[in-house]
Amino acid sequence: MIDSGLAQISRALADGKVSSTELTQDYLKRIAAENGDLNAYITVCEELALSQAKAADARRSKGEAGDFTGIPIAHKDLFCTQGIRTSCGSRMLDNFIAPYNATVVERFNAAGAVTLGKTNMDEFAMGSSNETSFYGPVKNPWDRSRVPGGSSGGSAAAVAARLCAGATATDTGGSIRQPASFTNITGLKPTYGRVSRWGMVAFASSLDQAGTMTQSAEDAALMLNVMAGLDTRDSTCSDVPAEDYTAALDRPLDGLKIGIPVQHFSEGLEPAVEQAIRDAIAEYEKMGATVREVSLDNSHLSVSAYYVIAPAEASANLSRYDGVRYGYRCDNPVDLEDMYKRTRSEGFGAEVKRRIMVGTYALSAGYYDAYYIKAQKIRRLIKNDFQRAFGEVDVIMGPTSPHTAFPIGSKNDDPVKMYLEDIYTIAVNLAGLPGISVPAGMVNGLPVGLQIVGRDFAEAQLLNVAHKFQQVTDWHTQAPAK
Repeated sequence: MIDSGLAQISRALADGKVSSTELTQDYLKRIAAENGDLNAYITVCEELALSQAKAADARRSKGEAGDFTGIPIAHKDLFCTQGIRTSCGSRMLDNFIAPYNATVVERFNAAGAVTLGKTNMDEFAMGSSNETSFYGPVKNPWDRSRVPGGSSGGSAAAVAARLCAGATATDTGGSIRQPASFTNITGLKPTYGRVSRWGMVAFASSLDQAGTMTQSAEDAALMLNVMAGLDTRDSTCSDVPAEDYTAALDRPLDGLKIGIPVQHFSEGLEPAVEQAIRDAIAEYEKMGATVREVSLDNSHLSVSAYYVIAPAEASANLSRYDGVRYGYRCDNPVDLEDMYKRTRSEGFGAEVKRRIMVGTYALSAGYYDAYYIKAQKIRRLIKNDFQRAFGEVDVIMGPTSPHTAFPIGSKNDDPVKMYLEDIYTIAVNLAGLPGISVPAGMVNGLPVGLQIVGRDFAEAQLLNVAHKFQQVTDWHTQAPAK
């Protein structure tokens, strides 16, 4: 049963073919066997999971179960979970036990989900390979010498290796979609504000967005049904009403207008990846969609703008980690200044310190206008490009990544190469739009992802478009060898 998707598991639980307790025990056994090598989980919550599973079975026996009751999932380790370590992949928070639940965790608990554990991630979500984690790199289940992508690589690897039925994740510049592409799963980044950020440890507050890692678009719709909706504790959470995201999954695609950004099919895209993406788009044409080229004129500026805005916001958000209130504190500081310096020097990893320094510089007197304000103006131009494109088409499609998963350690000496990993995904975050990556092929035994981008709050349409593709292809059903 643990090889099945979330929707299949939900139906099996409803039909009494399996109990939540049996299912949870099976997942815990698989985690015990595989996680030592994959390193997908930082914390495994065996006692909590079994107690939640028992409670879910009791709910079901009373006829009080919903679609999600008893389904075992995992949470990325930046969602606060009451009484459980929330480390953010950092030494700085290695000893932090969250005193409350994030809204996302609250909503899954209320729905009766089972929490198997907390997944590994790039430190404070800063990275594109899951190699910056204090707990070591996560391995890609398809080839354990390669990265799973980042920063949500632990969630991606856990879903791909069938160590959970689904997982929460976050996306600041591609951190759901890129690892989904590398591991052959479906990764959904909703519209900014669609899902509450309350209780989610912040990296870049105007870009961070919680989303889902699942086997299929149908599974993603079920998870989004739990997560989406207004939260008054989060001032950036939208009051646009949430929908039943499973309701329109089977709607036909006749008349769908697909835009292909010319900038995403240029130099740097591996030919075999391009062919896989073009083959995937051809499947949509068979289903009645029409395809035309669109231009995102300022997309080439997205990486540069992002790496001013995101580090600037990170430098502000991470200023709270000073050894005074919670988290890591250096040993035997001689005075307050020594404690600040040593705590931050010892508690943060190299990539986090690099981004804090870049961000602090961009916000400093004399450089704020030259860098930060200019980057925000570019962000507006990027948003305008998408708005013009959506005046002509319904969705935009292209590759999620220019290549397949790369070897562990191959880009650690060149931060700029690592930053370019998100070249096709960052603009979507800057514009606040929803995007999804779906499995679309294989190149030399490694997965390729198709990125689909929609208008603001068009998650139902995105999931419909993704689901129809998965009804005529079987890429999403393929799993790595055990």
